[in-house]
Amino acid sequence: MNKAWIITATTVAFALTGCVAPITATPQPSASSAAAAPGVSCQYAAGGDAAGKVKLPPTSGVANTGSVDLTMTLSGSAVGLTLDRVRTPCTTNSFVSLAAQGYFNGTSCHRLVDSGIFVLQCGDPTGTGSGGPGYQFPDELTGDETYGAGTLAMANAGPNTNGSQFFIVYADSSLPPSYTVFGKVDAAGLKVVEKIAKAGQDNSFGSAGGGKPKAPAVIEAITPR
Repeated sequence: MNKAWIITATTVAFALTGCVAPITATPQPSASSAAAAPGVSCQYAAGGDAAGKVKLPPTSGVANTGSVDLTMTLSGSAVGLTLDRVRTPCTTNSFVSLAAQGYFNGTSCHRLVDSGIFVLQCGDPTGTGSGGPGYQFPDELTGDETYGAGTLAMANAGPNTNGSQFFIVYADSSLPPSYTVFGKVDAAGLKVVEKIAKAGQDNSFGSAGGGKPKAPAVIEAITPR
């Protein structure tokens, strides 16, 4: 079982699952073709440790315009999420599919980092940092990614190993542009995460940095808004 790490200025953070060979998301033929389906094609390959049984997201005709608004209920508080279909259609497609299947329901955000970088990591039903949906998919990066407060991004185990784990940045953080930024958290939701962060963490990740949040941080559901 492999774990991967987000590199910080002083240590490493964000355990995830192992990796697969790089794969790419390719556009569908142009709309000028009568037979062309709208949107893009996405590829999701088996990989990583499956923490729960899920169906693969749709792979063709994936929407790549507009945004998706969701509400994540986090320990009784509403956290508004806006996902970017234009910049990250395949990541958004996967996240929406997992949310609709209830994959995130009842899962704890298992890692809080409050030094060097400032993030709350969620999306692993096992709570270990190693679990995922049993599939992985490519990064959607421009190389210009930044990680300011309110950023919603994918954790990974190296290039093109995205699964279900994601992180919320609750204070501006310096990270390399290696983590797909697929949306943002609204102002009210950011306050919810800040409150969780203020309660601290148990340092259970040791030299890797951070630990389990001391305050409850359970995703009850992620639903359309």
